[in-house]
Amino acid sequence: MEAIKKKMQMLKLDKENAIDRAEQAEADKKAAEDKCKQVEEELTHLQKKLKGTEDELDKYSENLKDADGGFTMLSRLVSNSWPQVIHPPPPPKVWGLQT
Repeated sequence: MEAIKKKMQMLKLDKENAIDRAEQAEADKKAAEDKCKQVEEELTHLQKKLKGTEDELDKYSENLKDADGGFTMLSRLVSNSWPQVIHPPPPPKVWGLQT
């Protein structure tokens, strides 16, 4: 009879330990789910931020392309103006105008 009581106490202790481990596992699972949700929210925020940054990059790239085109045009205008600097147009009198 004594052995049966001892065995029952051991089984009861094993049961309590198992319940404690199960409760701890549930708490760990809950913490992991909360952390996962937090990381997913952060990921969503970073994806939105990345999209905004990419849009901004596209805008600045387009502005740079426009500025580069303007610079090319300006350099052509300057190149084309050198003959006028070297050989300026005749004064207005030659055209028949008075100053």
